[in-house]
Amino acid sequence: MLRRQFLFSLAPTPRKRIAAIVTEYRWFSHADVICGRLLGGHSANNVWTPPRTNLVSLYTAQVPANDMSRDLAARHGFKIYPTIREALTLGTGKLAVEGVVFVGEHGNYPFNDLGQHLYPRFELFNEILDVYEQSGRAVPTFFDKHFSYDWPKAEAMFRRARQLKVPLLAGSSLPVTSRSPALQPKLETPISHAAAIGYGPLDAYSFHLLESLQCLVERRKGGETGITHVHTITNEAIWAWLPQNPWARPLLDAAWALDPASKKGTIEQTANKPVLFHLRYRDGLQTVALMLTPSGNDRTVALLTPAGVQTTLFGPPSVTRPLPHFDGLVHCIEDLILTGREPYPPERTLLTTGALALSFESIRSKQPVATPGLALTYRAPAAPFLQTA
Repeated sequence: MLRRQFLFSLAPTPRKRIAAIVTEYRWFSHADVICGRLLGGHSANNVWTPPRTNLVSLYTAQVPANDMSRDLAARHGFKIYPTIREALTLGTGKLAVEGVVFVGEHGNYPFNDLGQHLYPRFELFNEILDVYEQSGRAVPTFFDKHFSYDWPKAEAMFRRARQLKVPLLAGSSLPVTSRSPALQPKLETPISHAAAIGYGPLDAYSFHLLESLQCLVERRKGGETGITHVHTITNEAIWAWLPQNPWARPLLDAAWALDPASKKGTIEQTANKPVLFHLRYRDGLQTVALMLTPSGNDRTVALLTPAGVQTTLFGPPSVTRPLPHFDGLVHCIEDLILTGREPYPPERTLLTTGALALSFESIRSKQPVATPGLALTYRAPAAPFLQTA
C-alpha cells in the first residue's frame, strides 16, 4: 500500500484542459501568439516555461486561406469543433474543460463609419456564457483586449459574466509587459495628471494606449473611481486645445522625451492625423492620451506626482525574442486557470473599453461626452505580475 501511494505521488498531475474560441487562427494573429504559447510554452522574463495547461479543443469563427489551426491540430492532438458549445463541452453536452481562452481579434469583419472594427465579441462571448449558465458553473476565462466597440454591449456582457461568477482575466499584454525605466507606483500614490503617447490604428491601438495609462493611474490615492467625461480632439484642433490646458503639454513633452521617435523632431513635426483623448475622472484626475500616427508600436506615459514627473516606456529596451510582451500575458492566463484567481481586476478593461467606445462618440459629436456609466470603482492589486525582461 505504501509503495502504491509513493508511486502515485510521483505520477504527473494531469494538466487542466482548456478550450480556445477565436475569430481566426493565422500567422501572428492574436490566436497564434497566445495559443501558440499555450501549446509550446512561453518565456516570461526570458526563461522558458513548458505548458502548464492542456489546450484540447478549438473553435474558429472564420477559416482564412492562411489558416494554421488545422495543421496545428494534427501536430498537437487537439480537436477543432464546428460550434462554441461543442468546443466547451467536448461534444458531451456539458461543460468539460477547466478553462477558456477567448480571442476575438483579427478576421474579415466590417468597419463602421468611425473606423471601429465590428468584431462580434459580444455575440461570441455570450455563447460561452450560455454554456456556463446552462451547466450551472463557470470556469476561469481569458478575454483578449477590449470587450466591445459598443459600450452598452460591453457593459451587459461584463455584468452577465459577473452574475455567473466567471473568474475573468481581460485586456491585452501591455499592463504586464516590461517598462523602461521600471515604473510601478505604490498604491495610494497621489497622481493629479497624466499623459500618454502612442501610435497605430485608432480603434485597435488606442485601446493599448489607454490601457497602458490606466494600469498606472489606477494605483493613485483612493483607488479607481471612474470617468465622468471623455473628449476626443483631432488634427489641428489639438494644438489649439493644449495652450488652454497648460498642465497637459509638459507631461506630453516628458512622455515624448522618452519616445524613440522624438529623435525625428517635435511632436507637431512627427504627428500625422493625430488624435487626442482627454479623460476627466470622478476624483479630479485628468489625463490625455495622444495618438500620433496610424503606424508604430511604442507607448510612453508620464505621471505627475508629489515626487515630480515620472515616465516610462512600455516594452523591453531591446527585443531578444519575437513579441516578448505576450509571454507575460500567457503566464497570467495560466495562473488564472490554475488558481481561479484574477491576477488583476477586469473592471480595468471595462473602464478602458467604455472610455474608448465613448471617445468615438465624441469624434462623431465633436463635443465632450458625459459618461455616467463609467462610474466604476475598483482597487489595483498591491503586487501584480510584471515582466522585467
